Amino acid sequence: MSGEAGSSDGDNKVSRVIRIGTRKSQLARIQTDSVAEKLKELYPDIQVEIIGMTTTGDKILDTALSKIGEKSLFTKELENALERNEVDLVVHSLKDLPTTLPPGFTIAAVLKRENPFDAVVLHPKHAGKSLDTLPENSVIGTSSLRRAAQLKKRFPHLQFKDIRGNLNTRLKKLDEKEDFAAIILAAAGLKRMGWENRTSQILLPTDCMYAVGQGALAVEARARDADILDMLSVLHHSDTVLRCIAERAFLRHLEGGCSVPVAVHTEIKDEQLYLTGAVYSLDGSESLKETMQTSVTASDKFPEEVDDLVQRVGVTAKKISGEAQDRAEQLGVDLAKLLLSKGAKEILTVARQLNDAR
Repeated sequence: MSGEAGSSDGDNKVSRVIRIGTRKSQLARIQTDSVAEKLKELYPDIQVEIIGMTTTGDKILDTALSKIGEKSLFTKELENALERNEVDLVVHSLKDLPTTLPPGFTIAAVLKRENPFDAVVLHPKHAGKSLDTLPENSVIGTSSLRRAAQLKKRFPHLQFKDIRGNLNTRLKKLDEKEDFAAIILAAAGLKRMGWENRTSQILLPTDCMYAVGQGALAVEARARDADILDMLSVLHHSDTVLRCIAERAFLRHLEGGCSVPVAVHTEIKDEQLYLTGAVYSLDGSESLKETMQTSVTASDKFPEEVDDLVQRVGVTAKKISGEAQDRAEQLGVDLAKLLLSKGAKEILTVARQLNDAR
């Protein structure tokens, strides 16, 4: 508990100062502000203090993310502040959070997902074109092995090159130089920044499946802070939680990370959760892709008690059916097992070795 904790009144409002940790980038601040506003609407008595920090991933800008070999590039400094009780909760892009969190932490809220797809942003001189119609050997900027692997296969006439930095930096590099014909960014980030007008093309799953957790915001807290967990639990979006649990379970069982190309696509239709998962070689020439589904309808035979202390791939979702969460998690594990049985481990091992050798 924070030393600034106050009292809780009978209306489920907590009177206290809530300190929220965030990265300092403009997008991170926008995302954090949106969570802070939701909390203030739900709990008018709280005061919110936002504390910006610089992470390892923000500092190392001359090396591809996949080469740094650190699973918590954008989260470690924030978690250190959480551990030292300097902040009470931290807002992340869910895709930045490893599938296994450090002991004592939990994802206490997963908010409604924005568009999870990737977007193409063209250099102004290529306005009106698409990846299909760009000239031969046009250079596309992306720091993601997942994007590059899929797009190399789909658009063999293009070249792919690393580009690092926050959204502002990458767009500046695109616009002010001639190095890139286009860059690939998460559509959700562009929308949150108010830059949707820069989107030239949305890449659908047939062209490029997305990263685990992409488009969703996660709020991380100390697992022992029952009042904070309770406060945050109302922010959970049920469908997003179930989709992201399945995705994270898939990635964890594959032992994937940012140093290997793993991609997913999920949807919930008619109370069925569909998970498509894929692994790729670095150049996209080899791939395995499968789809599985499960029911996420909770059985009505017995009233269900959701165990507050149970984490599923790092997520504590006390207001969502535990049975549905278990099925989502099992779906991810089952799909990973299926791909592993077909040779996914070999593809990922070679991809990891080649990436390390680059």
